[in-house]
Amino acid sequence: MLIGLFGGPSKGKSTFFKAATLAEVAIAAYPFTTLTSSEAVAYVKLDCVEKEFNVKCNPRFGYCLNGKRFVPVRLMDVPGLIQGSHEGLGRGNAFLDDLRQADLLIHIIDISGSTNENGEAVDPLTYDPLNDVILLEKEIDLWFFSILNKEWSKFIKLVHAEKQEIDKAIAKQFSGLKVNEDIVNEAMKKLNMKKEECFSWNEKDLKNLCIELRKLSKPIIIAANKIDILGAKKNFERLKERFPNYLIIPCSAESELALKEAAKHKLINYIPGENSFEIIGDLKDEQKNALDFIQKNVLDKYGSTGVQEILDRAVFDLLKYIAIFPGGVNKLQDSEGRVLPDCFLLPEESTALDFAYKIHTTIGDTFIKAIDVKKKMIIGKDHKLKNRDVIEIVCSK
Repeated sequence: MLIGLFGGPSKGKSTFFKAATLAEVAIAAYPFTTLTSSEAVAYVKLDCVEKEFNVKCNPRFGYCLNGKRFVPVRLMDVPGLIQGSHEGLGRGNAFLDDLRQADLLIHIIDISGSTNENGEAVDPLTYDPLNDVILLEKEIDLWFFSILNKEWSKFIKLVHAEKQEIDKAIAKQFSGLKVNEDIVNEAMKKLNMKKEECFSWNEKDLKNLCIELRKLSKPIIIAANKIDILGAKKNFERLKERFPNYLIIPCSAESELALKEAAKHKLINYIPGENSFEIIGDLKDEQKNALDFIQKNVLDKYGSTGVQEILDRAVFDLLKYIAIFPGGVNKLQDSEGRVLPDCFLLPEESTALDFAYKIHTTIGDTFIKAIDVKKKMIIGKDHKLKNRDVIEIVCSK
């Protein structure tokens, strides 16, 4: 799974990226600090199953804090996009191409309105962040449109000459962007576009189709960053009212980064996504004041910094993935003695056989049956799994 971060210059993408991953990236208060795309590991959080078995887990990948399991996902930060990025302005085409394999996009905006469309610093509330939502989503949609529209006349003639199915042909054209036939057919159905009428589709039809393909293959969640700046909440409420169908979450990436760094240096105990922290080290007055500000102006007001919530909701709400733990009825340890070492993320509606193949191709090929470890019940290959299931796979090898 790959989650892509995009947004205009100086909106806080790199700060969000570092807060989520603790990767070393350049952060500065001037436009185009990020010149190349970066990829690192972030984590989604869920309740671990360890307490239900009265054990202490030992994750191979990710980690567990006080019963909260953090499962790794890939996160990519691309340089700032501007109007005309889909046409190559500001190397926009190259940056958009980096997002081809993303399953979901997080749009980082400066909800305080303290940076304009060019990433230049302005007084808070003097720039309207709603402009960025409209402008950059349009750039993403036009990127999709350019892929189909540029050679449409040749493309449709080839479809006709080779008697291809239009849905299969379009899926092939967009295959590098994780668009399949099911997505194409769903988009066409929503727009009431008939296969047999494809030779008469006009530019407007193609543009609408591409917008739907983008929405289905790369849904967008909006991170309303810099919510801690005075007056930003008004913009946030206005944004929610203007875009009621969008998933918009307030966040302060800078606050999350400060908390993560303090925890890393053992100054506080902090579980990402929680609404408080515990001071355990000696703090200077400046550090105390900064943490007090975060507690009062971010955690108390919004319940968290928002960074972890955005990642969690992106994976579990928008992509609708479920977390499955491999384990055995009589043994929760692996061959090296690690308890509940793994946790896999699978699409909703995944079956026991899907899970077997997720673990290893050979296990899927030699599948005999599965066991729901919590219920100690045998389940078949077509049994649909639920979030936080613990499953034992029985195979012939």
